[in-house]
Amino acid sequence: MKIRIYLIIGLSFLALLSCSQQKKIVDTGELFPVEQNGKYGFMDSTGKTVIAPQFDSAGLFSEGLARVQIGDKWGFIDKTGEIIIKPKYDWIYSFTEGLALVKIKNKYGYIDKNGKIVIEPQFKYANYFSEDVAQVTKGEKWGYIDKTGNVVILPMFDLASSFSNGLARVAIKNQYGFIDKMGMMQINTKSNFVWNFSEGMAPIEIKGKYGYIDENGRLAIKPEFDFAAPFSGGLAPVKIKDRWGYLDKTGKMIIQLQFDDARYFSEGLAAVKTGGKWGYIDSTGKLIIDPQFDEANFFSKGLAMVKVGFKSAYIDKTGKYIWRPAE
Repeated sequence: MKIRIYLIIGLSFLALLSCSQQKKIVDTGELFPVEQNGKYGFMDSTGKTVIAPQFDSAGLFSEGLARVQIGDKWGFIDKTGEIIIKPKYDWIYSFTEGLALVKIKNKYGYIDKNGKIVIEPQFKYANYFSEDVAQVTKGEKWGYIDKTGNVVILPMFDLASSFSNGLARVAIKNQYGFIDKMGMMQINTKSNFVWNFSEGMAPIEIKGKYGYIDENGRLAIKPEFDFAAPFSGGLAPVKIKDRWGYLDKTGKMIIQLQFDDARYFSEGLAAVKTGGKWGYIDSTGKLIIDPQFDEANFFSKGLAMVKVGFKSAYIDKTGKYIWRPAE
């Protein structure tokens, strides 16, 4: 019996994201979730079932463990399929930096890999740890805590993102900027929107057009695009009118505006949409996998999840099906 599969990336800013929504979180394991008759298991990179479908939902492996759902509760398994942390949480997020975000009775806290509660559930909303801190809120404003639960940056922001290279994107009254680990504003963009930094650059909106700033807050690429996404693999997808292409960090258009839609590069390939179908190009713009899919995700560990109609499959970098769509 053929098995239908789903690549689950966790949280709302993941999985099959367009350039206007993308947030890349890469699987740290080599097993991929699969679904058969409503139950989830895992396959390896050859398409072989390693953990038989038995869970009501499942996520990718991270730091050696994968989140799984049994009934209405969530826990963690290891790569043999053994339950390491019993399903007893209302919701969980994958482990990052040794801790996992969990939800109990509408409050968020954190556990370690032994299932011990390290930070008591107390937050209205929270996020995963990055660079030893996590953004949390108990009310309307966001701040940051360390891994002991101590507040290290007071809650004062209307929006707060994870730290990367010592900086975090924040917003106060729709004005975006970047703070350091002390909570001090290092880059005040005075913009109504800016992305997180990626490869030293961040897309920024200025008077309805998008350009890029560097990590010093200097304008590196003039705002002349109708949309601009983060850099990955040295290239970034940009849009003018209804066409997408890719530019480099000097602002030079490397792959000309020609696509209906475009996503970031991962493992040397990027998904692009043309004629209503998705395929993949390399960093020169050469078509590597012909447009034939209704959805296309980024490559991770040599595989990408695609959809044909409502059927899901994994392909390798030649376009060969590792796991074919269910009939």
